[in-house]
Amino acid sequence: MWERGELKRRAKGVLRTSYWKAFVVSLLLIILGEGTGLPSLDRFFESSNRTELQNAGLDMNWGVAGPILIVAFVLIIIFGIIGIAFYTLIATPLIVGSQRYFKQSAEGEVNMGNIGYAFGKDRYWAVVLTMLWKNFLNFLWFLLLIIPGIVKSYSYSQVPFILADNPNIGYNRAVDLSRQMTHGHKFRMFVLDLSFIGWILLGLLALGIGILFVQPYVNATKAELYLALRHNALAGGLTNEYELRLNEKPFFS
Repeated sequence: MWERGELKRRAKGVLRTSYWKAFVVSLLLIILGEGTGLPSLDRFFESSNRTELQNAGLDMNWGVAGPILIVAFVLIIIFGIIGIAFYTLIATPLIVGSQRYFKQSAEGEVNMGNIGYAFGKDRYWAVVLTMLWKNFLNFLWFLLLIIPGIVKSYSYSQVPFILADNPNIGYNRAVDLSRQMTHGHKFRMFVLDLSFIGWILLGLLALGIGILFVQPYVNATKAELYLALRHNALAGGLTNEYELRLNEKPFFS
C-alpha cells in the first residue's frame, strides 16, 4: 500500500535535479487543460451568468438581432468543432507524452523528447482513440451527476500513464486496467489531491502565478502514484510486464 508522504518524498527527489524541465512540461499540461483540475469547476457556475444575460435581453429587436444571433450560433458551433478536433488530435497525444515525461523521470530517464512520444506513427491513432474513449466515458458520467463523474475521473485517471507504457494496449483494456488499478484507492487519491491545497493557496497569494511553480510537484507526485499502482497491479496479477512493454528498450535508446 502506497503512502502519501513517500510519494511526495520521491517526487521531490526527482525535481531536485530536473525542476525547470518539469516546469516547462507542467506549463504545457496547464495550457492543454490538464492542471490541478480546480479551474474546470468554473464551468458549472458560468451557466447562471449566461441565464441572467439572456433574461436581460428579452425586449431586443429580434428582426435585427435574429440573424446576428444565428451567425453567432453557427460560429460558436464551428469554433467548438475546431476546438474539439484540436484537443482530440493534438492535445491528447501531448498530454500522454507529458505524462510519459514525468513517468520516465520517476524511473530515472529525464528527457524532454518524451513529450512527442505519442506522435510516433505506430502509436498516434491508438493514443487518440483511447483518450477519446476515456474522455467520452467521463463525459457520460458527468451528465448523470457531478459526484459520480468525479469518482469515475479517478477510475480513468491512469489511462494516460498506461498509454505512456503501451500506447497499443487497446482502448477498452486501458480503461479497464485503470479502473482495476484504482479500485480501493480512489478516496486516498482524492486525499492526495487535497494535500496540495495548501501549496495551491500559497501560489494564489502571488497573483495566481505561484500555482505554476507548484504544478511540477503535483505532476511528479502523480507519476509516483502511477508507479505504485502499477507495482500493485503487477504483483496482484492484474497485468504483466509484457502487456505494459516494461522489458522493451527505452524510446530514445
